[in-house]
Amino acid sequence: MYVTTFLRYVRLGGRCVSARIVQRRNLSGADAINALRPFYFAVHPDFFGRHPREREVNENSLKRLNGYLENLQKPGARSIKPANLTFYVRDTKEKADSSGSLLASGFRPVTFTLQSKDVLSTVLDVLSSCSLSVEHMQDVLKAETEKSSTQQPGIAFYCPIKWDKTYYTFTGFRDPEQELEQARRVEPTLSLWLRNNEPEATKKQNASLPRREELKRLKRELIQKLGLLDIRWQRKWGVAHKCCQLQSLGRLATQSPEALHILRGHVIVFTDQSGMNASGHVMLGTMDVHHQWTKLFERLPSYRSMFQQSDWLKERISHLLGGIQVIHIERMGPALPLEEHYSTLNTFHKRLLPQRLSLHPRSMQGLTMSLENDRSTPCLHEMGHFIIPTMCDTLQLQNFLQSQAQEARRRMQRRDKLEAEEEDIISSCLQDLSLHSLCKEPSVSSSQMIPCCRRLMEERSPQMQGLHLCISHFYSVMQDGDLCIPWDWKG
Repeated sequence: MYVTTFLRYVRLGGRCVSARIVQRRNLSGADAINALRPFYFAVHPDFFGRHPREREVNENSLKRLNGYLENLQKPGARSIKPANLTFYVRDTKEKADSSGSLLASGFRPVTFTLQSKDVLSTVLDVLSSCSLSVEHMQDVLKAETEKSSTQQPGIAFYCPIKWDKTYYTFTGFRDPEQELEQARRVEPTLSLWLRNNEPEATKKQNASLPRREELKRLKRELIQKLGLLDIRWQRKWGVAHKCCQLQSLGRLATQSPEALHILRGHVIVFTDQSGMNASGHVMLGTMDVHHQWTKLFERLPSYRSMFQQSDWLKERISHLLGGIQVIHIERMGPALPLEEHYSTLNTFHKRLLPQRLSLHPRSMQGLTMSLENDRSTPCLHEMGHFIIPTMCDTLQLQNFLQSQAQEARRRMQRRDKLEAEEEDIISSCLQDLSLHSLCKEPSVSSSQMIPCCRRLMEERSPQMQGLHLCISHFYSVMQDGDLCIPWDWKG
């Protein structure tokens, strides 16, 4: 059986990313759309504007899901590793009011593991894991079971999904583009939004001041007591939540000081799972109990050994690829466990060893690359680093690196210039607007942050004075009084 592909565009972070919904057997393009459409409608990041953490998780999980589906098209689909995914799923059963505007909806976290070896089963697994109906696929499944063993190869085709409005009128489905447009239409101007929300932000910020001071004290004392390099958080938890996490670690340090001695010299990151991440930082799962943390500390020597082996693999890969540096880019969302990172490096290294690449030993020096399992072709990121598939064809890789090396250096120079300019303008903005702090979401680029700060200094709104400001993709007042505004806010 051959694979027929259908190309769907999913809007992520202000840009269109192609997501291939691949169909095995005789599942038609229309069936594919109807199959996964409820899922995309329930998890689309654009509907999580007021929930930055959930939006970021869904964006990252969608990319991994799309990569998993794309990999099922390849000849080596049987060797695809299981993918653990987490989505925040909206309640999409709400009704619109008479004016047609959206009503607020809740959401629930769903975590599942993809390990199906064909696309049809994967689509069904996704829908059922998210408790979404598969009734619309019953006819397709019934027809599939009644098919004779005679099969005709499918013809691959690509088609962007943009249905005529009559499709939604006829089928009764809700048009996500129309709902997104309605949401954007009511977006206020910055001055109006500040006028309506600054009092609430100030009230929440003032109420959080004691907790913020307590957080600083707890963090400072634990770093000193345990000999840590730093304490960080993978998620944007509230100040009270962070204090509880530090207090829990402090109690463990008091009860079992000998167990925590091994943490000296490490960075601790509070996240969703315990272990060590690809950067060598100790991860403490916030849902784990002290016993699980203690078990992790006992395994730290083996983790350290694996981290050293990972560094050795990076050096060997760099040597084989002309001096290019292998890096790992931390992102919001699920952290990359060290075990997975080591496995990726080891697999890639084994693919390179038998080949005799003709790259000059220092031709790629000063350049960087990251490895991704959920990708089929190499690409050059706009910031200048290469993104290389773990299972990339080595000859294709050599040609790509050589042809794009000059452009990569140009983009890196531009990145360094933008980052320096961004640092300067953030400092100026903090001073000119008398802000308490100014930060940005990881998904906001330097080329977006710079003009945003310039416009803020031109606006010079006195309502921002003394507040914590975060540049994002949405308007929101966070639980501790931090203000989130979109980088492309309207004047």
